[in-house]
Order: sequence, then C-alpha cells, then structure tokens
Amino acid sequence: MDSTPNDTVVHIYPKATKAAMSDHQLAKEINFWGETSEEDYFNLKGIIGSKSFFTSPRGLNLFTRSWLPSSSSPPRGLIFMVHGYGNDVSWTFQSTPIFLAQMGFACFALDIEGHGRSDGVRAYVPSVDLVVDDIISFFDSIKKNPKFHGLPRFLFGESMGGAICLLTHFADPSGFDGAVLVAPMCKISDKVRPKWPIDQFLIMISRFLPTWAIVPTEDLLEKSIKVEEKKPIAKRNPMRYGEKPRLGTVMELLRVTDYLGKKLKDVSIPFIVLHGSADVVTDPEVSRELYQDAKSKDKTLKIYQGMMHSMLFGEPDDNIEIVRKDICSTSNYGFTLEFAQGLVTKSVFTISNVAKINRFSEAKFDCRRTNAFDLLQYMETKDSSFEVKMFH
Repeated sequence: MDSTPNDTVVHIYPKATKAAMSDHQLAKEINFWGETSEEDYFNLKGIIGSKSFFTSPRGLNLFTRSWLPSSSSPPRGLIFMVHGYGNDVSWTFQSTPIFLAQMGFACFALDIEGHGRSDGVRAYVPSVDLVVDDIISFFDSIKKNPKFHGLPRFLFGESMGGAICLLTHFADPSGFDGAVLVAPMCKISDKVRPKWPIDQFLIMISRFLPTWAIVPTEDLLEKSIKVEEKKPIAKRNPMRYGEKPRLGTVMELLRVTDYLGKKLKDVSIPFIVLHGSADVVTDPEVSRELYQDAKSKDKTLKIYQGMMHSMLFGEPDDNIEIVRKDICSTSNYGFTLEFAQGLVTKSVFTISNVAKINRFSEAKFDCRRTNAFDLLQYMETKDSSFEVKMFH
C-alpha cells in the first residue's frame, strides 16, 4: 500500500487522551451481558476466554483477547478478528467470537492503536499501515503455537476492521485461507462523508492539528443500531469513543478507502461479504463492487434487506441469527467458515464430480496446508453433486 507522504506533522496530544491503561484497569469490571462475571459467563457459554497484552514491534502495548472452544478436540479453524472505528474487543463485539467459539472456532483479536485498552490517543489512528503491521505481528505469534499447526486461518473484520482485513491480505497474501467481511469500510458513505468545502478545509488543517476532535458527523451509533433497547447497552461501553472523530483519523480513513476502492480487483482471498441494504455508515454498493471486481475464485455476497450497519448486535435477534447462519452455512459452494469443517483433521481427501464425471473422474488434494479452497474451481454450478472421500 502506498504510504502516507512524509510531510511534517505537528502532533498535539490533548491531556488525558492516552488510552489510559491505569484508569481502565482500576475501574470496576462491567460487561454488556449484565452482572455475571466474565469467567462465569464464559463457563455458561461453554468456552474458554483469556486476555493479555501484546507488545508490537514498534513498542505499543496492545490489549488482546482470545475465545476458544472448551472441547479437548482441535479447533475447526482460527479466526483473526478486527474491530471497527471507535469500538473495542471487550464489549458487544464479544458476542460474535463467543458464538464462533461455541461453533468450534478459536478466535483472537486485539484493540488497535488508540482504541479500548491499547496504547495511543483515544480514537486517533495516524497510520493504518502501521496498524496492519501490528495486527500481522500479533496474528503470526498465534500461528506459531504448535497446537494450531495446519488449521485453516480466517480473517474477520467489521466496518473499518473489514478494510484492515483487506489490507492485511494485501500485505500477507499467503497468510490466510479466507475472510469474512461484515459491512466493510471499503469506502466511506457519501451520507456521512464531510461535504465540500468542509473536506478541503479539514485536509489543510489536519496536517497541523491531527488529533483535534472536530470533524462534523452525526452520531454513528444512532445510525448503526436498529433496536432502540440495544442503544443504551452500546452507550454504556466504558471504552467507547463517543466524541467527534479526530482530523488525522478521518483523513487517514479517507486515504485508505480511496486506495481500497482502486484495489478491489486485486483481492484474491476467498471471502464472504455481508452488508445491510439500509447501511448509511458504509456503502453496500461498494460491497457489490468488491464481489464483482475481486479476482477471488471463491466469493459470496449477502445483502440483507432493511438491515443497518450493526448486523451482529444492533438488529433484532432473529436477524442476527440469519447473518450468523450465513457466515457458517454449508448451503452454497461459495466461501463460508463451515466449509472447513472435517478438513482440518485429515491429511488428504478425494473429490469425485458425479455430475460431470466425463470432465474429470477424480481430483486429489493435499489438505496438510488446508488449501481446501483450490477444489472450488471445479464446482462450476450449484446443482453439481459431489462425492467426498476422506482418508489419512
């Protein structure tokens, strides 16, 4: 990715805007699900949760979490998750990795710079490129664990996290087997983007006051969550950044999304992209463009009529279940997480195309590196039937 020009930038850090680790650690632990302790809640859900700190190569202390199945069997895959702007991994974001851990996946995430309990000025992201470096370093540290060797590895990003996942894919093309992109911020919607001439004014002054929280935007929480009863829950997040966006962050996100908009054709990772038709924070039409332009052989697009930006928390529970089911569904031959089930514990499997037996009789794939997605190039129609033989 093209790096930001090396112009002189004056960083003015407001008092008490450091991601205030000591204050957060001293505060009484509260959780979005209520009074139940985190340990008891995870036990109730049948998962194992942990939290720690990771020191990035540039010296930042980044808060991390993991959510693992409690089963003694190997996980079905590893899911590396990235949260959205102003969010963190300790509040409502947890509902998704908890669900995925219950489904047998090992999930990992961190608070990016300036978010949650990690180092940095609150909600200030001076360089997304450096955030990508932090994330790859953390994810690589997980991959080195011998007990996770050979498991499928997926990226999972919401909103800004979806954009970061695509940038991570570009930076490490062979590092991941697939991606789940939920309302990805491949382009900032014109409905919330600063209008001319305000945008030009902001560009000019952002070089001198990058941390100034002045960008005029409407409350993203109100535009993201449909169920009124869930809005107070989201607002109670002690780590939530609810002020106006900082100049430097907005300019960096505009730069990144402009870049991504020109790079959609270079996306080659298998992916599923999910978006609500009523999303006014990120543009569902850009998700359509991603699906149409990406050169990935295996890709799935889901657009949900009437759903808003927060599809995995802010919607009615029935809608959330629909989205979750699609993320893990086996109902189509496109990329989904469920496709990895059964492949991770076998070394080699054979696919026989029954419907097109004259085209080829048998294809054998080595699954030790879990490149199972290669077989999808043979699956040209959804009505083709396939016979799967698996053996050690």
